[in-house]
Amino acid sequence: MSLLTKWRDVAYNEEMNNSQQGQKFWTDYFILEKGVYEQLLANPTEKVTGTVKELAEKYNLEIFTMTGFLDGINDSLVTPNPIEEMEEDTVVSLEFDPEKLYYNMCEAKAEWLYEIPAWDAILTKERRRELLREQRKSNTIVKEKKVGRNDPCSCGSGKKFKQCCGR
Repeated sequence: MSLLTKWRDVAYNEEMNNSQQGQKFWTDYFILEKGVYEQLLANPTEKVTGTVKELAEKYNLEIFTMTGFLDGINDSLVTPNPIEEMEEDTVVSLEFDPEKLYYNMCEAKAEWLYEIPAWDAILTKERRRELLREQRKSNTIVKEKKVGRNDPCSCGSGKKFKQCCGR
């Protein structure tokens, strides 16, 4: 069983997540996750690479927790890691695209991450506001106005829709 499968089996177990144990699991995880992001954002140009085990040791995490972190950051990386078949000795990279990472943090509604002070040195306040606005807009569903049978036809004939293109 791959590391990712083990992580997802525990992390997304509905029964556990609806319990106090699940809430504690996620609270503890989010604290650890924030610590890793603070270190990564402190030096955003550093190309962090290594095996899953080496990175877990570097950030003082268990391999299980590092797997969850890699699962979460994977969509924000310059080159995604092979997380589906990842094992302890798989070499991975944490080279991230700052705008994509910030956008994905906003999408996850992870305020504790997108409000880390280190973002000030990476993206301007205006750009961060734009990315947050873009992300929120992407979830907005806009329904087009339905043409009524007695409305003028959209083809420009001057007839009612029901007497023209609505037949």
